Amino acid sequence: MSTRVRTEITGIRTVGVPVTDQDRALDFYVGVLGLEKRLDAPVAQLGGRWIEVAPRGAATSIALVPGGGGAETGIRLTAADAAALHGELAARGIDVDELLRWPGVPPMFALRDPDGNGLEIVE
Repeated sequence: MSTRVRTEITGIRTVGVPVTDQDRALDFYVGVLGLEKRLDAPVAQLGGRWIEVAPRGAATSIALVPGGGGAETGIRLTAADAAALHGELAARGIDVDELLRWPGVPPMFALRDPDGNGLEIVE
């Protein structure tokens, strides 16, 4: 007998990133990375707000939820030109690692948001 549920999961809506200062995080994700704010609603149970940001046109969003920060999120965002974005973010003083270029793999680099949460940019 199968233990699989009958109603299928149809996608990934939101991934959560813990942040200590939601306004600072919102400024970084929207003002620096260029994501759009999709939702910003007070939620007393969270001790803050439910904030969702995402690249324009993306189906999946990032929820900036109250928390401790410093997480390795596993989130990989895409960019048309990883090298150009790497240079631009580094010039703005954003905490970025070196641009990685491996044979047969798209260029990529890691960065951290103001709370130390790790993200990656992949071309």
